[in-house]
Amino acid sequence: MTDPFDLVERLQLAPHPEGGYFRETYRSAEEIPADALSTFPGPRSVSTGIYYLLVADDFSAFHRIRSDEMWHHYGGSAVVVHVIGTEGGYESLRVGPGLDSGEEPQAIVPAGAWFAAEVADPTGYSLVGCTVAPGFDFVDFEFGNRAELTRLCPGERELIRRLTREEVG
Repeated sequence: MTDPFDLVERLQLAPHPEGGYFRETYRSAEEIPADALSTFPGPRSVSTGIYYLLVADDFSAFHRIRSDEMWHHYGGSAVVVHVIGTEGGYESLRVGPGLDSGEEPQAIVPAGAWFAAEVADPTGYSLVGCTVAPGFDFVDFEFGNRAELTRLCPGERELIRRLTREEVG
């Protein structure tokens, strides 16, 4: 199956606020109590998982969450995950099937890091999964502000301009 919009229908994906399409596929029934979590304002599921689809020139805008997020490649082109650490360092993660070309089938974005993603082949699509632990909650989600990210990582000014949405950050 190569039509990404067929994937949207078959997997029952919905538009995601950061760009692309998603559907939550897993939310642990077990919760971690708030007093056991140092940086969360309330209890969280132990873990959550989603399907996430990016198509062609769409992108996941720079954002951060309070949890670690593991990306898993399922189909299509590799996805490039751009990570700006809390101290300003930049790293590019290529999540895809091409082990011989430096891609990995899984990658981790550490809690608190700013990150954005785009399809490696701008004419293709990328179907991935994201697992978050402690589990994802939109309360923990924050869009990146273009000016603040540029101050944090000035060497990536053009990337930050391209992968932020000023109307939301």
